[in-house]
Amino acid sequence: MLLSEFDYDLPESFIAQTPCEPRDHSKLLILDSQTGRIEHKIFYQLKEYLKPGDTIIFNDTKVIPARLIGTKDETGAKIEVFLLSRKTGDEWEALVKPGKKARVGAKINFGEALSCEIIENTDFGGRIVKFHYEGIFEEILDRLGETPLPPYIHEKLQDKERYQTVYAKERGSAAAPTAGLHFTKEMLTDLKEKGINLGFVTLHVGLGTFRPVNVEKIEEHQMHREYYSLPKKTADLINLTKQRGNRVIAIGTTAIRTLESASEKKDFIEAKSGWTDIFIYPGYEFKIVDALVTNFHLPKSTLLMLISAFSGKENIFHAYEEAKKHKYRFFSFGDAMFLLNQKPK
Repeated sequence: MLLSEFDYDLPESFIAQTPCEPRDHSKLLILDSQTGRIEHKIFYQLKEYLKPGDTIIFNDTKVIPARLIGTKDETGAKIEVFLLSRKTGDEWEALVKPGKKARVGAKINFGEALSCEIIENTDFGGRIVKFHYEGIFEEILDRLGETPLPPYIHEKLQDKERYQTVYAKERGSAAAPTAGLHFTKEMLTDLKEKGINLGFVTLHVGLGTFRPVNVEKIEEHQMHREYYSLPKKTADLINLTKQRGNRVIAIGTTAIRTLESASEKKDFIEAKSGWTDIFIYPGYEFKIVDALVTNFHLPKSTLLMLISAFSGKENIFHAYEEAKKHKYRFFSFGDAMFLLNQKPK
């Protein structure tokens, strides 16, 4: 399967620069993966497509201010350190720019309270850095770090909480699970009152989610590991849902990757935590998820490949063309899709 098969044209004007207000007033494209039928709704109408007994699974990861700007100890050169994931204690995996100035042994200062040393190179062109500080690291990071918005967003975010979901809880993500940005607290309450079950998993978004594919044969692409956790309470809820013949609906590609990573057989899942490098592309057989809420993804991205596996590539590319005709907004702050069912076997 070739990378070029997952390319499409998107004028820059379609890329959302600011989040929708209120959150749940973004557009929602409904795609029935069985028939290819498309409907156009508003996000708060999602509940019309949900039934009592359905279970929705959210990723409750919380974005940390992962972007640090410092100066190289020896030369004073400006260096950016983008935190990806904590290794152990004060050691983090990070992307460091410019890489030529960030060789092993280099020291970077971020002010009197914080510095780091580059101690190792990684297989993916990143670095392992070790931080030195006095006080509580999280408090220092909150003070000195910046919210790491994607590079295609050029406008400054007025309220940094708009790049967090309303249910964000577990700190450690380098990017938001953006499908969840459309939900409000009121909407979650409405869903529970309707008899919809809400479950939570954690996947800390790192390099695996947004690293570009650089090989022409996509089967040769290697995903970067990301940490996930699926608690027993959520596993029990999913298994009960399946036993009763109801649906499991994932909110976002990170939630679906967590569920599919933790499941070893169809319609059953166990509590589990660890690292996943699961790469889902057309041909994959889904074991747990029956429907998916997701945003519109970048051309040639692993996320576009995942939803193509779920709904069928032809269905997805047709839906994307329809979305452009109806002036949908794309990417992190953009509009959403609800992928009903899976594509026919």
